[in-house]
Amino acid sequence: MPATPPDLPVPGRPADAPDAPDADRLDAVARAAAQDAGGIDPALLGDFLDAVWRAVVEGRRLSAPRIARYRDVGGKAATSGVALRALLDLYLSAAWRLWRHLPPIAGAAGDPEGVVTAGEVVLRASDDAVAALTEGYQLARRQLVRREESDRREFVDDLLAGTADVTGLLRRAPRFGLDLTGPHAVCVVRAGAPFRDGSAQVATVERRLHGGVADADPLVATKDGALVVVFAAPDRAAVDEVVLRLRDALGSPHRTGWRAGVGRPAAGGSGVVASFEQARRALDLGARLGAGDPGRDPVADAADLLVHDVLLRDHAVARDLVESTLAPLRQVRGGVEPVLVTLEAYLDSGGNATEAARRLHLSVRAVTYRLARVRDLTGIDATRPEQRFGLQAAVLAARAMGWPGEG
Repeated sequence: MPATPPDLPVPGRPADAPDAPDADRLDAVARAAAQDAGGIDPALLGDFLDAVWRAVVEGRRLSAPRIARYRDVGGKAATSGVALRALLDLYLSAAWRLWRHLPPIAGAAGDPEGVVTAGEVVLRASDDAVAALTEGYQLARRQLVRREESDRREFVDDLLAGTADVTGLLRRAPRFGLDLTGPHAVCVVRAGAPFRDGSAQVATVERRLHGGVADADPLVATKDGALVVVFAAPDRAAVDEVVLRLRDALGSPHRTGWRAGVGRPAAGGSGVVASFEQARRALDLGARLGAGDPGRDPVADAADLLVHDVLLRDHAVARDLVESTLAPLRQVRGGVEPVLVTLEAYLDSGGNATEAARRLHLSVRAVTYRLARVRDLTGIDATRPEQRFGLQAAVLAARAMGWPGEG
């Protein structure tokens, strides 16, 4: 704050003008100013009107301790939910409404110069008060934001860890836009660069998701460098809508390398935890299944990966299935990967070699040759329906485990 200037000349006023203002008149001014500001509490003015009156009468600016009190008023207004615009409107309206009642204005005919000096005092007092109010308001808002961010981070950690008391979690959830009594699902996204709270990318996702999905706005947060979205999922359409908007917000996966996993919907805090874990597993599994396939969908849905979950529930059994079925393929010249890709395309197309060839951009002869090599090495004929199921289970398990890359 700049140094306090010398006192201004005392404005002229009628000889019978009171040193103390009329309390009823000030109260009427305060009420009218409060209406100008949208009907907020006139008590927020405190002693501002009396202080301005006395400053004009005495020809001085507001004292530093008094200005500091307005800084406190700004802080209290912020914590009470009063808009800064309304608060400043209250003070400025009070100042111009008080103007006509000031002694120098009432005695303007006898001392025109006193009107100018009074104007300088009122404008200076309004400027000092508004500056202090704004400073106090902004400081309080920053503290509130930091506290809300801390509370939000604590809630997200408790929600996803499942370690907090259920009653407390249900009580805190509405504050962050969640009604955990209904079904919710979780989407987890990872990209080449970690997601950070407050980043432009996270803000973009929030804008795209809020106000247009499911029954309520989702909770968007970050955890361990991943983007986490918890959203109401009353039906499949709500899940699809969230995923669609996420794709739009995140852009091309080829640019940032993002991948996502979506958990199954469930109700309650425990349901969110379960969906979060499913989403993380789906994200990891989707990355494995999409290895070497840039055209594969970057969003892996746990609902579509139940077979893989069953296959991997007993890792030792799954590995035994893969090794006992597919290990001979290691002998193929050029490696296992081209053969696995061919098997996947053939099995996914329902045993149609022509369709598999189209998907792989190969000739039908190349596909049938690879299938023949599988039969010769493993003894399993992929063209026979009764042998196809076991082979497909082995291929799914191999992809899920990252075979043969894992030791």
